[in-house]
Amino acid sequence: MAAVGASDIRLLIADVDGTLVTQEKILTDRSVTAVHRLHEAGVLFAVTSGRPPRGMAMLVEPLALNTPIAAFNGGVLVNSDMSVIEQHVVTSDLVAPIVDLLGSFSLGVWSYRGADWLVTDPKGPHVDREALTVRFDPTVIADLRQITDDIAKIVGVSDDHDAVNTAVASARDQFGDHVSAAQSQPYYVDVTHPDANKGAVVRYLSAKYQIPTAQIATIGDMPNDVLMFAHSGLSIAMGNADREVQRAARHCADSNEEEGFAKAVERFILHSS
Repeated sequence: MAAVGASDIRLLIADVDGTLVTQEKILTDRSVTAVHRLHEAGVLFAVTSGRPPRGMAMLVEPLALNTPIAAFNGGVLVNSDMSVIEQHVVTSDLVAPIVDLLGSFSLGVWSYRGADWLVTDPKGPHVDREALTVRFDPTVIADLRQITDDIAKIVGVSDDHDAVNTAVASARDQFGDHVSAAQSQPYYVDVTHPDANKGAVVRYLSAKYQIPTAQIATIGDMPNDVLMFAHSGLSIAMGNADREVQRAARHCADSNEEEGFAKAVERFILHSS
């Protein structure tokens, strides 16, 4: 992707967790102000995340979001009122094999279908944290393999980060280009439809607003953000990102605990610091 000057940027696409919000999932006043300054400068702002749509609804009002929201890494695109624009779901015959594969690495497994977050163990790893993040509780079912239609995302969860890394690689090896598998957090592996990835989100918004990708900026912190870096003219990795993610970006910001998002907007997009 050719280099582009910050003054040429017409759209900024941001990841949410680890980027737009702090580790405690707080949207700071400085970040809100930075987004409103983008609006005032005529720069469009959009968000994409592994979160479900309902898990991003709380961002709409403070950030005055009016662009499509790309949930599940682009698996479901919704308007700001949460009405669905389009969705890409996992092929039904792959759901059970994916659940089995993730379970074989001793990962907790969740799935998302429409507005529902499905789990088998409500006391499993990170369930409480996810409920706090997305602001709704899961639905408990006996077996995730029983529901295979319209599954937007399957998640493997573990604090054994090596197991998560291995599960990502194994999902790619076993299912090839029939899925997209990537880490959205060090402890999460997200498995989605192959078109549900953040690179596809950039292409979608580029086409919708007729903005060349060279005039799009992206900012994120995790391996699943690297695809959107590759499809944008100005890419920014957060200071809390690992080294490989930082190497994939053109610029590196401060961490999300140090107002990295707001500072990046001010420095690289608005030239105000």
